[in-house]
Amino acid sequence: MTRSDFRAARLAMVESQLRTNAVTDNRLLDAFNEVLRERFVPHALGGVAYIDEDLPLGNGRWLIEPMVLARLLQFAQIAPTDRVLVIGDPSGYAAAIVSRLAGQVFMLESDSAAATAARQRLTELGYANVQIVQGALDRGHAGGAPYSVIVLAGAAVAVPDALRTQLVEGGRLVGVMRKPGAPMGEAEVMTRVDGVLSRRPVFDAGTPYMPGYQPAPSFAF
Repeated sequence: MTRSDFRAARLAMVESQLRTNAVTDNRLLDAFNEVLRERFVPHALGGVAYIDEDLPLGNGRWLIEPMVLARLLQFAQIAPTDRVLVIGDPSGYAAAIVSRLAGQVFMLESDSAAATAARQRLTELGYANVQIVQGALDRGHAGGAPYSVIVLAGAAVAVPDALRTQLVEGGRLVGVMRKPGAPMGEAEVMTRVDGVLSRRPVFDAGTPYMPGYQPAPSFAF
């Protein structure tokens, strides 16, 4: 595909996938129209970078569906002065989108090769306000806390308590909560109030799990 083909596909994604699914925030729509999604997928998937599906990145990792990510970020209500932690985003695409909305972005990645590739990609593309850190995804990143917003760029069976403690009072955590064996999960907005996360389901999504957030393995006897 040519640059103009990708530009047309990107605009079609914004107009037919995002606007038609109640994404109305102009800052957010502009970010999705600016970030080159084709640069965040394996070369062989460049031609399908803008379809409304989760895309496999290899090693059991995924690039979250555009509509799901956009709706999560709209509910997160990210302000230009916010400090945001993005978790479960091996390619760096979600962090690139968030960088257009927030003042400072931390991206947590557990795989060293993915973290290195994402760091190089984001540097080349000029996302200077994103800092990539390596570590277990379910522990968050205390070194950058507290955060106004935490974004889970993949499904989780539960929210680790460490993430709650890394949010400011009134901070928001957005992600897809998916029960073991369930074909679909529920996107939720969680707000820290008096040290406790209040939870509000907002839409359904079939987002794949992130490492460290999957259901515990079951055993049959």
